[in-house]
Amino acid sequence: MKLISSELKNHISSELTSMVTCWVLTRRDGVRLAFTTHDRELDFENLTFRPVNSFLPSSVSSTNSLNVDNLEVHALLTSEAITGKDIRAGLFDHAVISIFQVNWQDLTQGKLYIRSGWLGEFTLKDDHFTVEIRGLTQKLQQVIGNVFSPECRADLGANDCHVNLEQFSVLGLVTSAQSRDSFTDTGRTEADGWFDYGSLRWVSGSNVGQITEIKSYVAGQFILYDILPNPIVDGDMYLAVAGCDKRSATCKVKFQNFENFRGETAIPGTDSLYNYPGLK
Repeated sequence: MKLISSELKNHISSELTSMVTCWVLTRRDGVRLAFTTHDRELDFENLTFRPVNSFLPSSVSSTNSLNVDNLEVHALLTSEAITGKDIRAGLFDHAVISIFQVNWQDLTQGKLYIRSGWLGEFTLKDDHFTVEIRGLTQKLQQVIGNVFSPECRADLGANDCHVNLEQFSVLGLVTSAQSRDSFTDTGRTEADGWFDYGSLRWVSGSNVGQITEIKSYVAGQFILYDILPNPIVDGDMYLAVAGCDKRSATCKVKFQNFENFRGETAIPGTDSLYNYPGLK
């Protein structure tokens, strides 16, 4: 049950309303952004809501069960506050969002709460984006506790891994740029595959601060999973961290960290299902 003021309730019940949708984004770095579907700025709750005429929320589905409620937001990249570059950089990952409606002709009537949660998966295409809004029931789908797995469940360098990433990080320079997701550093001497599944952060150049995962590394050539927002230029500096494929052999030989391996190497495979008496 949603509680609203009697004035706002009477306004919604009238034949003609002047309701507009507002949404507030709070990024993990503390930056707050406020937008509205109205055609002019609104000052409400100590925030200035800027007009965004490309904001299109999907229909909201809510139930009294524990099912995950559905809501997506579709919008054009027309606001300087939300750019494709910032989305790719992860600035809006897991940002808290609050969506509500107000009567723009009388903001003292309060607001009609619609949904709050945090931003989930982004989909970028051309000049618009789609993002999922995830609520508290989304947490019920998460696995609590550990599961059995032949591969390591820890992230490289995390508290339960204990690998010192500084010992497996190197600075390098781009000597030949092929595309926005591929370049070569002829100064690299590491074995092929050393940086596979690792991470790369740009220290200089037009992509400075961008972090992406390394898809493959062969003979000094890096191929990245993500296409960078800006071209890679010869001389750009990067910081690359060795990758881990989460296998026990890699943990033992490459990182010499098998005592902290978070997997079960003796789990029977599917072939064991057919290994019973009388089946020959």
